[in-house]
Amino acid sequence: MKLVDTHCHIDSDRYDEDRDNILKEIEENLEFAVNIGYDLDSSKRSIDLADRYDFMYAVVGIHPTDINGYNEELEGQLEDLAGHPKVVAIGEIGLDYHWMKDEKEEQKAVFRKQLELAKRVNKPVVIHTRDATHDTLEILKEYPEIKGIVHCYPGSYESALELMDNYYFGVGGVLTFKNAKKLVEAVSKIPLDRLVIETDAPYLTPTPFRGKRNHPIYVEHIARKIAEIKEVSYEEVVRVTTENAKKIYGI
Repeated sequence: MKLVDTHCHIDSDRYDEDRDNILKEIEENLEFAVNIGYDLDSSKRSIDLADRYDFMYAVVGIHPTDINGYNEELEGQLEDLAGHPKVVAIGEIGLDYHWMKDEKEEQKAVFRKQLELAKRVNKPVVIHTRDATHDTLEILKEYPEIKGIVHCYPGSYESALELMDNYYFGVGGVLTFKNAKKLVEAVSKIPLDRLVIETDAPYLTPTPFRGKRNHPIYVEHIARKIAEIKEVSYEEVVRVTTENAKKIYGI
């Protein structure tokens, strides 16, 4: 069994010069990768990648810093995209109080609308939360029937416990950073069968490549760090996290 990248952005213009090579390396090294939308155009590009490559899947949605202009027409287009057979989730959706491009109440309203959309199309969700853990938890509790992944999980083990029944926790390159003590502690306590591995490529590149463009095949470095923290074999991390990804995405 091979590793999976549950969250990447290969449609980014940072791959324009060598995207074919990146995709070839994904095909050779990973079981599959999931390209994540953050607005309507990137959602369409994600589907295009999934259409062209067997090992690519798509997630469609509007990121909390891109909700300006969200309306019924846009939501209708998203719903149409969500019907594509290789769209495995709605995302990345959520709250971002770090950049604060839109007021909190507006973010919450659009977050709830996209959760309702996920309910209608019967898909899991990929959650983005930054400096907004409490409000994100409170809103997710309003939708106990929805399952998903908390991308780039930023919270504590105690916060994770509140979502453990319905959510997997996405772990990326941040885990390998020297200042990631809170995340290391959370990962040490969250059961392996609730973790999935992601890169968020081209962002959040793990050590030893920090500062350079990220690549989906760097999931190996994250998996090895998880194995070290949890004192289990690398092979066990590969097996369990890949099974988790298949389960939540229905692949």
